[in-house]
Amino acid sequence: MSLKRFATRLAAATVLTGLAFAGSAQAADPVVVRAAYIPVLGAAQAFVIDNQGWDLQNGFDLQLKQFDSGPNAIQAVASGTIDAYIAGVAPVVVARGKGVGIKVVASTAIEELVVAAGTDLAKTPGKPAEAIEALSKKLGRPLKLATQPAGSVPNTFLQYWLWEVAKVDKQYVELVPQGIDATQQALLAGAVDGAIIREPALTIITGRNKDVKVLAYGQDILKNQPGNVIALTDDFTSKHPDIAQKLVELTAKATEVLKKDKKVAVAAIESAIGKGLVPAAIIEQALSSPAVKFNTDPATILKETALVQDYQVKLGTVKEAVPVEQIFDLSYYQKIKK
Repeated sequence: MSLKRFATRLAAATVLTGLAFAGSAQAADPVVVRAAYIPVLGAAQAFVIDNQGWDLQNGFDLQLKQFDSGPNAIQAVASGTIDAYIAGVAPVVVARGKGVGIKVVASTAIEELVVAAGTDLAKTPGKPAEAIEALSKKLGRPLKLATQPAGSVPNTFLQYWLWEVAKVDKQYVELVPQGIDATQQALLAGAVDGAIIREPALTIITGRNKDVKVLAYGQDILKNQPGNVIALTDDFTSKHPDIAQKLVELTAKATEVLKKDKKVAVAAIESAIGKGLVPAAIIEQALSSPAVKFNTDPATILKETALVQDYQVKLGTVKEAVPVEQIFDLSYYQKIKK
């Protein structure tokens, strides 16, 4: 917990105590929002809200719980132990297809994902498909490319880039699904030949191994590539529509802070995912990466999310496509724009 958040809690407790002592009507306890997130910069709005104590100032308590992938976080949503999901949009699509009551209320980032080549692949000449084929034949095995589990945004977009954009022959690639931290460590250790990653992993990895090379940035995979979103369960929004609105408003406010106030941004991100392991200088560098593009308006990713859903149907992670409008609730953000 940050000092500012502690101070906010202390102030709130003091006010409540004073009210009770004076015999006034006690203010209601803050509404608890159990929020799942993945440790990437695309979730940074939630870190700012939490670090600055904006949630407590607005009648709710954003309780952040870290997961190593979107599919694992969405399982917690389905089990009823999570109210807010702050991770990639693809697992929300999968969940909606299975009847889970959850909808996207805000975007947080676009074009986050990059395909990175390990040392040997980075040094192999030619276009990506040519380099992958050449190195695969040289090693006598398919190249191992790390990603997150099936149904995740990284898994979906790695396959989309490999098979649809780069036109790689499937016989030369083996996908290795694992968590975010495991993917980073595998690429650093040379246990895989490449990976699809986000920030701050990209800055950390390229800082430690200068030979790692980016094969494709987000816009090279898909322009306006949808990434992290904030989704709320139908149960939560029906009980607390006012808190849902506040959360979306504060997400938009946090987006502006992330763009304009590096000091606050770095402190918030460091408290959430740095935890003494990732230096502030690395976080600040990552914030300037081409792979960091904060975006709050969910309406701007509708078209691309429909494409994601169609591709998930093709991959078999979604049984049948539903109208993309059923995956989103745009009303909260539309009130901000008005």
